[in-house]
Amino acid sequence: MNILTLNTHSWIEENPLEKLEQLAQGICSENYDVIALQEVNQSMTASAVSTDEFFHAPKENQVPIKDDNFALCLVARLHELGASYHWSWTASHIGYDKYDEGLAILSKQPLEPTDFYASKSKDYTDYHTRRLLLAKTEIEGHEVVVVSVHFSWWKNDLGEEAFLHEWLTLKEQLEQVSVPIFVMGDFNNAAHVADEGYHYLTSQDTLSDSFVQARLHNGEFTVEHAIDGWSENSEKLRIDYIFVSPVVQIEEYAVVFNSKQMPVVSDHFGVAVRGRL
Repeated sequence: MNILTLNTHSWIEENPLEKLEQLAQGICSENYDVIALQEVNQSMTASAVSTDEFFHAPKENQVPIKDDNFALCLVARLHELGASYHWSWTASHIGYDKYDEGLAILSKQPLEPTDFYASKSKDYTDYHTRRLLLAKTEIEGHEVVVVSVHFSWWKNDLGEEAFLHEWLTLKEQLEQVSVPIFVMGDFNNAAHVADEGYHYLTSQDTLSDSFVQARLHNGEFTVEHAIDGWSENSEKLRIDYIFVSPVVQIEEYAVVFNSKQMPVVSDHFGVAVRGRL
């Protein structure tokens, strides 16, 4: 089992096509089974396109796929490189005043996706609005549930409780799941901060942080400077996670796309884990 999560910051980085190519090459090299992506953007003014049988639309998503959808472009390039991935995408809100900003899941096996509001806000024009993307798929013959998440901070910039509400909304969905679970993405809650999101999650007994579970580690932090949403940051942060069911055995945790393990392609580094079901 080899899985990846990455906040792509797509189309906002300098040299975005070069970075898309580097991401595609890295995915092919590592042969990931499942991939969760965040900040997967498409231009609101781009043209809608038809999709093929590798795209699996979530039931609730009403935003059509545009021709510059980052996940669409990535999957197309992967196919050219000989790696075929099934995929799904949903939009959460308008980003940077010009993008449909959303989440994606890629899997070597077909997907059964659903998406849902996690945030209190359901206004598409409000960047506080968060939708999550959940999909049933298979890894090495085992049925699993994968969730791509981009959570809010513990409290948002309006001073409102945000993360906990979103997590509890997801938890309601996961209570119906009886197969191994992978919750992957940008949690926007740093591991070293006491009494906030990470502390809350690790005080529960439902899912485990793959970093803690892993026998081997290659890197730790996924943000090393100020980025969008963390404009005053001057610390190394671990805010991107893969949380897993206790039955999942994590053998290796690696920070990737960090210039040491593959080129930097985003303002976040990726997290990859290997293990067994």
